[in-house]
Amino acid sequence: MQAAIGYAAFHHDTPLVPFQFKRRELTATDVQIEILYCGVCHSDIHQVRNEWGSSTFPIVPGHEIVGKVTAVGSEVTNFSAGDSVGVGCMVDSCGECADCQEHLEQYCNHAVFTYNSPDKHTGTSTYGGYSNQIVVDQHFVLKIAETLDLAAAAPLLCAGITTYSPLKQWQIGAGDKVGVVGLGGLGHMAVKFAHALGAHVVLFTTSANKIDDAKRLGADEVVISKNPDEMNAHAQSFDFILNTVAAPHNLDAFTALLKRDGTLCLVGVPDQPHPSPSVGNLIFKRRRLAGSLIGGIQETQEMLDFCAVHNITSDIELIPIQQINEAYERVLKSDVKYRFVIDLASLKNA
Repeated sequence: MQAAIGYAAFHHDTPLVPFQFKRRELTATDVQIEILYCGVCHSDIHQVRNEWGSSTFPIVPGHEIVGKVTAVGSEVTNFSAGDSVGVGCMVDSCGECADCQEHLEQYCNHAVFTYNSPDKHTGTSTYGGYSNQIVVDQHFVLKIAETLDLAAAAPLLCAGITTYSPLKQWQIGAGDKVGVVGLGGLGHMAVKFAHALGAHVVLFTTSANKIDDAKRLGADEVVISKNPDEMNAHAQSFDFILNTVAAPHNLDAFTALLKRDGTLCLVGVPDQPHPSPSVGNLIFKRRRLAGSLIGGIQETQEMLDFCAVHNITSDIELIPIQQINEAYERVLKSDVKYRFVIDLASLKNA
């Protein structure tokens, strides 16, 4: 076992603090990574505060990991020391089920997530990217182009693929009218991707002060969702709406904006259920209410390559690990544009 250091939560109502722990020794197919940067996802907060009721403590959060390869196992062929790489939300799966065989490992019933998940190798819980190093099977390691800013690329490993995957699944492209609900960590990536794919992009927000930023990021129009007139002006006009908001709210306001056969896709996971949508809103126009969960490894690599071609990264605020508890409170207040990323070099001062 190898010594590692990170920040962990030991209880749902206590702050994250420095934590020393062990990583497994490399197996033949493992890659060891020095973590340089890790994004801060809203789901980190849900898990640390046990808002989904499934947390096992201590938790070292973090699944938007970027770093450099420091060592590889004897059977690793795709990675070498010094490579820029990323690790997202998963570090293992069964490899045998229909989901895994179709490169949709995120839906595998035995997927092992990057933290707070049973580690097949050690029998303990997995620990995430708020740490100085990690050991991951080569199949779950991703190549990151040297042309991308590594710190700003970190959120691509969750916020990026979470929004890219449904846009690709519903084959969004030129001529489509796409709505994005919310301009946070997920929403700002959705706007960038939908714009790069050639869609006409409309951002829905409750905050008028986000209009200019939304247009800078690629939105063609901005609608203040609290304004009924602005909403009604878009009735029955959208091919696809991606809802990124991680708080319960009325979905009927958005299903009514879909064309016949349009889709409202949810990617934000609230800690309480949404109010039940009107069945009639769906039935009478054959509209679809759907969900999507990150992406498989193959699609995540496709997304990273797409980002390299189009020079897409996240808008970030870089912080030292010592500011993580303050950052959590700011995330809850939407006081970040648009993703915190931890500079793990700061662990040397922990």
